[in-house]
Order: sequence, then C-alpha cells, then structure tokens
Amino acid sequence: MVWPFEGMFGSFDRQAAQRGAQVYMEVCSACHGLNHLYYRNLKDIGFSEAEIKAIAQKKTVTDGPNDAGDMFERPATPADIFVPPFPNEQAARASNGGAYPIDLSLVIKARHDGANYLYSLLTGYNMTPPEHIKLMQGLHYNPYFEGGQIAMPPPLVEGQVEYSDGTKESVEQMAHDLVIFLQWAAEPEMEHRKSMGLKVMLFLSIFTIFFFMVKKRIWKDIK
Repeated sequence: MVWPFEGMFGSFDRQAAQRGAQVYMEVCSACHGLNHLYYRNLKDIGFSEAEIKAIAQKKTVTDGPNDAGDMFERPATPADIFVPPFPNEQAARASNGGAYPIDLSLVIKARHDGANYLYSLLTGYNMTPPEHIKLMQGLHYNPYFEGGQIAMPPPLVEGQVEYSDGTKESVEQMAHDLVIFLQWAAEPEMEHRKSMGLKVMLFLSIFTIFFFMVKKRIWKDIK
C-alpha cells in the first residue's frame, strides 16, 4: 500500500490521522496505551485546544501528594500523557487472559515495514487457517502474526465508530486511518525533519555550484 507519509516529500493526511485518533480512543485504548504521547500533541494533527481539553477530561489521573500528603484523583489535562488503560502490567495481563497488550506509541517503528505490517494484521482476521495449523484455545488465526495465532480478537468491525466527516467506516478504512495516526504518534517530528533535510540539501546544492564556478574562475588560466 502507498502511504501519504512515505518518501522525501511525504506528509501526514491530517483528516485521516484525526479519524485514526478516534479509532484509537474508541477502540484500541481499552487495552493499549500511548505512553510516549501527550494529549497536547494532538494539536499537531489539527485538533483544537477545546477538543483536546474535552478528550483529556474524559480520563482520570492520580496526582499528588496534596498539602495533607495524600494522593488524589483529577480529570486529565492536555499536559498529561495519554492515560494508560491499566495501572500496571499485572493488571493488564489479568484482564487479558495472561496476554500483555503492548504500548502502541512506537509499534510502527518496532516492526519491519511497520505500516504495512500493522494494516495487514488488522485486516487479516477473516481467513481460514490451513489444515496443519491447530488453533490453541483462546487464540485467533491471523497469517500476518508470527506463528499465525494471536490472543487479540479481531479489533475492528465495520461501523464500529461513526466518522463525523461522512467517511465509510469499513474495516479497511479504519485500519488505514489508525496506521496513519500511529505513524504520526511514532514520528511526530517527521514533517519538520523532512523539511529541514530538503533545506539543507538545497543549501548544499547552491554552495556546490557556487564553489565550482569560483574554482573554474580561479583556475581558468592555468593549463
């Protein structure tokens, strides 16, 4: 699949990234965290400050201690990291039959050809396992997962979320949008880095031409 963020001139499709953020928050966040991302970072993909504040306030964080030395709970703010679904690994495993749902902040970077791998994984559940594969109890067949058996049930179902922009909520579309969002989450500085790289290349190209012309002028009478 061709992704808009690939290549030297690639950039993030912000509408798709916002839809992907919606898929993450309404579906994936029940099990998977984004421990390297702050709510305020959502401004980079087009969310307004009011929208970010409203998104954060839906979650509760433990803060403190207060003046009495006690910890307390408060609504999350844009300055907080995305609130994880579980307080610790043991609680996560207890809620998922012993499996540990990975953090998604860097999942795109952690897998070879991460964007295509994740898209294939999310859309690859509706396949019949070959006869030589005997599914273990509680596992699901997915040919894109190592070993072909995965504890995570199919996470996406058509119409599972409701896009406000009228985009059809197919499994393929939701997977596409989620991948773009997670690519941004893994490399929020990508566009700035590419822009800076192009400027440096342009700068070096101009100076290369300049110094070549100077060299020719200086050495033109020497044979």
